[in-house]
Amino acid sequence: MVIEYVGQIIRQNIADMRERRYEKAGIGSSYLFRVDQNTIIDATKCGNLSRFINHSCSPNCYAKIITVESQKKIVIYSRQSIGINEEITYDYKFPIEDTKIPCLCGAEACRGSLN
Repeated sequence: MVIEYVGQIIRQNIADMRERRYEKAGIGSSYLFRVDQNTIIDATKCGNLSRFINHSCSPNCYAKIITVESQKKIVIYSRQSIGINEEITYDYKFPIEDTKIPCLCGAEACRGSLN
């Protein structure tokens, strides 16, 4: 285990509202991580360092949803040994959409987009 992704646990309708509010306020990045169909963790304004982990098409970590005492949590696990000063990355696995988000990970096996 590397770190737990923490923030406020919210429902989809609240996440949609917050995303619009963040865009209107000029907040360039929101840190919304889907747990399941109805639950999202919003680390935009209150979270930990996990929200700054970048995407990579060849990541050294992966995100996994686990259940602890009936509560779902997102935990980042390492795939391999991670060296000192090595960037921690995982695949965001965004859903496929018509509008592509360019990927800038630089990996040899880069897919070219996050979705």
